[in-house]
Amino acid sequence: MTLLLTNTPFNIHKAASILHDGGLVSFGTETVYGLGADATNNHAIAKIYQAKGRPNFNPLIIHFAQLEHIFQFVEKNDLAYELGLKFWPGPLTLILNKQKNTQISQAATAHLSTMAVRIPNSLTARQLIEYSQKPIAAPSANVSGHVSPTTAQHVYQELNGKIDAVFDSGPCQIGVESTILDVSGDYPKLLRPGGISAESLSSICGPLSFKDSVETKITAPGQLSSHYAPSLTVRLNCTHVLANEALLAFGKTTLQAPLSVNLSPTSNLEEAARNLFANLRFLDTEGKKLGLQKIAVMPIPDYGIGRAICDRLQRAAAPRP
Repeated sequence: MTLLLTNTPFNIHKAASILHDGGLVSFGTETVYGLGADATNNHAIAKIYQAKGRPNFNPLIIHFAQLEHIFQFVEKNDLAYELGLKFWPGPLTLILNKQKNTQISQAATAHLSTMAVRIPNSLTARQLIEYSQKPIAAPSANVSGHVSPTTAQHVYQELNGKIDAVFDSGPCQIGVESTILDVSGDYPKLLRPGGISAESLSSICGPLSFKDSVETKITAPGQLSSHYAPSLTVRLNCTHVLANEALLAFGKTTLQAPLSVNLSPTSNLEEAARNLFANLRFLDTEGKKLGLQKIAVMPIPDYGIGRAICDRLQRAAAPRP
């Protein structure tokens, strides 16, 4: 049975102790709920992959509480340090070359020469990391390929009995995963749009573009073509709704559906991102009860955090493996 821990100082220490001892604890960040384990413990990392049903070629993001701690495990470069100073703690993941003889589990990095690292902008998440005295590997706390969780209840419904504890730190404030930027080579590459926009990063990196293409080789988390998917089929950029479809709306609309929810009636992209995964889960659960077969999604602007929303929706709509 999975423990459901409320947000108290005692429970923060309890959750950190479970992590330190090789257990699995889900905890909230500003992006989504992560499934945490000691990143230096091979057995604990294996339990993450088993609980999620995650393919072992898909690396994990390693979470830290302090900037200088990161560079004990990955090679420091000027660009990474400047980005870290400006955007950490926050929803930015950097891909960096690993230090030789790093203590991080090879399984956590899918045996790559690089590592995905970030510092979450959540005080409780950083406290868990600090108190556990370990770097924490933490992919999203859901079955691999399913809709990401943004509340403790989402995690508990999906992973109860498969992990040791869920630490309830409240709903996530951003609602989509971190931006992933590869700074391990000669020039930065945007691998996944997320909570930090390409426009914001360009102040340090110069212009960045995200190429929405299927990767033949996974080099970082978040690159699978089919991901974030409800059980109902997703149809994008819809201007009409079929009789067997639920509606995921955005902004003002006259469209009618047997079941509908609006990401943001005022067309606010930050609100839409915050609501995205919870709304997909709602339409999926309630749509199946009504016998619906698809989710029709209205067009979403592809700029700022809207680019991250569009990326998640495209992967949700991709052919299932």
